[in-house]
Amino acid sequence: MTAAATRAIEVVSRAGVAHRVHAYEPPERHGRERGVRPSYGTDAATALGVEPARVFKTLVAAVDERTVLAVVPVDRELDLKRLAVACSARRAILADPAAAERATGQVIGGISPLGSRRSLQVVVDASVVDHQTVFVSAGRRGLQLELAPGDLVRLCSALSAAITRDLGPG
Repeated sequence: MTAAATRAIEVVSRAGVAHRVHAYEPPERHGRERGVRPSYGTDAATALGVEPARVFKTLVAAVDERTVLAVVPVDRELDLKRLAVACSARRAILADPAAAERATGQVIGGISPLGSRRSLQVVVDASVVDHQTVFVSAGRRGLQLELAPGDLVRLCSALSAAITRDLGPG
């Protein structure tokens, strides 16, 4: 693996899937901004000049007793009840940041559905098919992978389901 490569990039490269890697400088948080929860996905969409609906964030959830990756557009919100139903489970909660990083081997803001430390179930929001290509983290902040939705779903062995809702008022 080269210095610029990540496990996610290695996965798509080995599979021979058409993709593009996009690097950008993630904004630094200063002063009052430092306490504000960053929106890494929205930052990526802005930096790359693409619609937020095409940039998908990867959230880590505990679904019953399993760890699941939920891949949702950054302009929508994960609906935990819908995620639980999609996984034939009773309950889903977001994992805390430390647990998310342990499960994936990646840092918050750089978690990719591809190349996790261990094999995890992946559920991708059904809206993924609305786009010719989508962006997901390449496994590091400031690095995005652009690929076809079908390739993303196939490489993750993902379930596709309606697992989001509109963002609430700001």
